[in-house]
Amino acid sequence: MERIKCTISYDGTNFSGYQMQQKDRTVQFEIERALRKIHKDDIRTHASGRTDARVHAYGQVFHFDSPLAIPALGWVAALNSALPEDIAVRRVEKVHSHFHARYDVVSKEYRYKVLLNGRDNVFARNYMYRYPYRIDVSTMEAAAKHFLGTHDFTSFCSAKSDKENKVRTIHEIEIQQNGDELLFRFVGNGFLYNMVRIMVGTLLDVGQGRRAPADIPAILEKRDRRYASKTAPGHGLYLWQVNYNN
Repeated sequence: MERIKCTISYDGTNFSGYQMQQKDRTVQFEIERALRKIHKDDIRTHASGRTDARVHAYGQVFHFDSPLAIPALGWVAALNSALPEDIAVRRVEKVHSHFHARYDVVSKEYRYKVLLNGRDNVFARNYMYRYPYRIDVSTMEAAAKHFLGTHDFTSFCSAKSDKENKVRTIHEIEIQQNGDELLFRFVGNGFLYNMVRIMVGTLLDVGQGRRAPADIPAILEKRDRRYASKTAPGHGLYLWQVNYNN
């Protein structure tokens, strides 16, 4: 048996999330269906983590074990030929049998894309959150600094989260504006359910003047989801990269 590590991209528009569900279409279902075509048998996969409905990925990672002796480039071709067009295998590596796509993660990078133009853009509607309000980026940057470091992010995760430990470390936050497009970039050791989207929603409120940068430490201290802003929509979010030691 060989352990195969895959890095994939997917357009989340027509998926109900990554993780397998009974009735709805998911990324994991399509991957395991493709592997079943190749192996003529069920193959279990393990991903770096879940993404929600309509959330995209540029660099999601999963692994599986296979009895087939196929070279790495052969796996790329075989999987891409069996997968639907909204999933693409970018890279395949053969790894040590102890490697685990979820438990060996060192950090993740998420990006969130916002369109500030008030006019409808039919080409961006599935890939950017349209937010037609004036914002102050420098004020948002001041607020974002309060997220850096290690904190209990209970206030910034969904009440549906099943994680008992809600302490996470954020290494980097970057906010870039290019014309009408706004990009949030987050790098951390891990992220809770809806955490990035709630942080984005709160930062957008700061940018609009509905909150102050100094509100962020108080919201963190409350450890209560009700004190943060609304959750930004899923279609603006991208799991950009998953980092490992090796």
